[in-house]
Amino acid sequence: MFPRLLVVWTVVVCLLVSVWAVGHDTREPTRPHHPRNPLTRPVDGVYNTGAGVVEGKLNVHVVPHSHDDVGWLKTVDQYFYGANNSIQHAGVQYVLDTMTLSLDEDPHRKFIFVEIGFFQRWFDEQSEAKKERVRRMVHDGRLEFINGGWSMNDEACVNYVDTIDQLTEGHRYIMQNFGVAPRIGWHVDPFGHASAQAQLFAQMGYDGFFFARIDSQDRQRRWDDKEMEMVWRGSASLGKRSDLFTGVLYNGYGPPSGYCFDSFCRDDPIMDDETLEEYNVPERIDGIVAAALDQAGKFATNHIMFTMGSDFQYENADAWFKNLDKLIHYGNLDGRVNFLYSTPSIYLDALHAVNATWTLKTDDFFPYADCDHCYWTGYFTSRPALKTYTRQMSSFLQSCRHFEWFAVRDGVTTNGHSQHLARSMGIVQHHDAITGTEKQHVANDYARLLSGGQDECAALINHEMGALVAADNDNDIVFMQCPLLNVSVCPATASAQGDVAIVVYNPLARRRCELVRLPVASMDVLVLDKDGTQVPSQFVPTSSPNTEAAPYTVAFEACASALGYTTFFLSSTQKENSRHKEGLGGGKKVADPIRDELIMENQHLRVTFSTQTGLLTHLHNKDSGIDVDVSQNFYWYESYFGDGQKSGAYIFRPQQDDPSPVASNVSLHQYTGPLFTEVRQEWGAQWVTQSVRLPHDAHHLEVEYTVGPIPLDDHLGKEVITRWSTSIASGDEIYTDVYGREFLKRRRNYRPTWKLKVTEPTAGNYYPVNAAAYIKDTHAQLTVLTACSQGGASLADGQMEFMLHRRLLWDDSRGVGEPLNEPGLDGKGLIVRGMHYVTLSAPEQSASLFRPLLEKLTFPPVMTFAALPGTPQDYIATHKVVDSAMIQDLPLQVHLLTLQGLERGQLLLRLDHMYAVGEGPEAVPVEVSLRKLLKDTEIVDVVELSLSANQRREDVHRLRWHIKDEMGATPPVDVPETLDEATFTITLEPMDLRT
Repeated sequence: MFPRLLVVWTVVVCLLVSVWAVGHDTREPTRPHHPRNPLTRPVDGVYNTGAGVVEGKLNVHVVPHSHDDVGWLKTVDQYFYGANNSIQHAGVQYVLDTMTLSLDEDPHRKFIFVEIGFFQRWFDEQSEAKKERVRRMVHDGRLEFINGGWSMNDEACVNYVDTIDQLTEGHRYIMQNFGVAPRIGWHVDPFGHASAQAQLFAQMGYDGFFFARIDSQDRQRRWDDKEMEMVWRGSASLGKRSDLFTGVLYNGYGPPSGYCFDSFCRDDPIMDDETLEEYNVPERIDGIVAAALDQAGKFATNHIMFTMGSDFQYENADAWFKNLDKLIHYGNLDGRVNFLYSTPSIYLDALHAVNATWTLKTDDFFPYADCDHCYWTGYFTSRPALKTYTRQMSSFLQSCRHFEWFAVRDGVTTNGHSQHLARSMGIVQHHDAITGTEKQHVANDYARLLSGGQDECAALINHEMGALVAADNDNDIVFMQCPLLNVSVCPATASAQGDVAIVVYNPLARRRCELVRLPVASMDVLVLDKDGTQVPSQFVPTSSPNTEAAPYTVAFEACASALGYTTFFLSSTQKENSRHKEGLGGGKKVADPIRDELIMENQHLRVTFSTQTGLLTHLHNKDSGIDVDVSQNFYWYESYFGDGQKSGAYIFRPQQDDPSPVASNVSLHQYTGPLFTEVRQEWGAQWVTQSVRLPHDAHHLEVEYTVGPIPLDDHLGKEVITRWSTSIASGDEIYTDVYGREFLKRRRNYRPTWKLKVTEPTAGNYYPVNAAAYIKDTHAQLTVLTACSQGGASLADGQMEFMLHRRLLWDDSRGVGEPLNEPGLDGKGLIVRGMHYVTLSAPEQSASLFRPLLEKLTFPPVMTFAALPGTPQDYIATHKVVDSAMIQDLPLQVHLLTLQGLERGQLLLRLDHMYAVGEGPEAVPVEVSLRKLLKDTEIVDVVELSLSANQRREDVHRLRWHIKDEMGATPPVDVPETLDEATFTITLEPMDLRT
């Protein structure tokens, strides 16, 4: 026992001696006490955070923020409530809870919030006392709404209609609850930036736009030339009216390295008790000053912005604000630079006060690459079914709002509302939603949200349609809809036991005529019009991968007046009519292996296919005499899976630049009839089919493709394209649309504002195609219109290609954490069906063709169906079978973008001039009389608003900026005074959007 006790006591004595020795060391201590150090804690414990801008110093604007995705790795609901944290710890409600508490503690603290889709949920459930405190924060400028949309929308895959809608939804909520209008765009995470976004922001009264992601080569050039900030002209047609000050953030949207103070960060806090061993104020201030000076070396003025926050941060806001208080307090005591709590609005006003001159940008920021082989161009196509569904719901929402207004006008109580779909659409415009860059379970949830909104709108439309057709009678007809018509499933027409009424509603503000195609169980039916008269129809076998599809499709032409409906009938009770048996509606299959060519034509176009290859070979425009050699085929790129960057949901990187054809043999079948000619092609692999239709009076081709399931038995990821190779001498140029509005010229292996180092010759030449793309020479222009957003490129002269579908086996290491491998309904892989419209014409005549077509493709008719208890004649005798809500059609240049009932008898109207400057004879100013617009509606007053309808246009006073090489500053107003208040007549210039 003794030896053990001796050892123990020896150790204790040694420890005591060591402690005593250190405590009484006479050498200079490692951490000296700083009797004269100004970086000491304030005696009263109150940090001085009230600094403003200081002239003559570098001003560092400290901007606290949280970037909160409305869905990505988790669903929007999971992110809000903080559920499913096994995937990612994030709970937005806690961000808002603790942020508002922290703001209350110091009147100088500031915070910006972006996603109103989250904020509305949180704010609406607060107590009235808490709501009033938040309103005071907003009024005092401590809490500022930046961007202010329902989500932070993507800029590659969205349409201008949906972008305007989701921003309007957020802006009006902010105005109604807080009386303020956002003036700054804040797109810190979208993967590339579109000129149309700047254009729309300018028309909403914004003063500035800040974002983070630009191409790494572009960023380096801008660093070198101190051009991280500029004036961006978003529209060639609108000119200076679309100018918007634009800045690229330095650190992405995160803080300087080493200065993340969130609870989930690992950076050291500022420890300012100088009696402690780890007192670190001097080192932390030295580091942050060095970061500020480094950043300032890349910018043109003495103002820079620190983005202090990141994804879902500030759940414990005190962790951030306590350290930011210290950073500002001690940084300003240090004195080398000036730190201040700020917001992007304060920062922008400070830049404006400098009165500098800025460079002008007129192109856009696509494509985006964050390394040599990392082009974010795959997401232009990722999840094509969700992209298509979103586009369909965009048009359906506009029609739903029409019927909502009709119900208000007529005093009808409906059992549905458009807001559910509107807010769901707002969420799906998010930059990790419509992009297809979310996890699969989140994509399913986005579709669920849209479906719920669709169901509610369908109930509203069905009920109001019943009221409209009932006239003065009781509403005895129950209408339904067929949301699966794209796969030839419609129980109303395919399973009907008797006759069926079909009411076709036209959401356009002008008369339209087009072919309607409906699935039917047999050819023993007639199509009757509103008078009960048989109309020409045509049957073809149904081409659908869906096992529930009807065996036949019947087509007929439907014409409906502006904002009007007309009625047709499918009648099986009158099938004995002999005209049907004479072939009026019959189609026939034609295949002649002896001929080298298969030709379909109408009075405007001749289309030639090779019977040897099965491919399209020639297009001829009979009206203009233009002939073009054309080859259209399907190919697939093998996705890169080797070392380094892989192809994934975000990034497109092919293994080789030459794609493989889907098949070497293509079969042809032709169907002819009184309404259209159709050629069906089937590629030998049988997972790609296509129907090429030529309506008998059309100036365009309808090209409907079906792709999938993409096979993976060879263990290769595949990215499927359709390629048009032509004799058009287009050089290295292709023109792609931006948000469905204006077009930008793209040149192969070229960027307008810097010398491109080509590292990915295929992926680096892909651009977003939201609605259309074309190639042209002096004589001919080939234009392809798309029914959903896709990636497109011209990789050789006279060539265009569009990526239609992707199925991949690897993740691209950008955060989503799973490969883009959509299972489809049966788990075997997703099948997608899409539509292209194709026109060939002289360049100067092209817009006259494709602009009206694009309007029709984007806003299809809405059809409702009702089983009849009697005969069509009985229905005609007791119901209103045709009507229109308009007094007269709008001019052919003008699209009725929005018709939405608001509160207190107000009606929100948006009119859109569809043509850009230079697009032919239609690209001229045009007048519209609002008094002559709507039937049964007395207009007593008209007020022009900003584009997002949250403030009077006359109250919008935008900042003016000086631009290099241009005389004068940008104009202070959005649009010229062209509203005649006496006659309610407005004048729209090309590309005008008026609200």
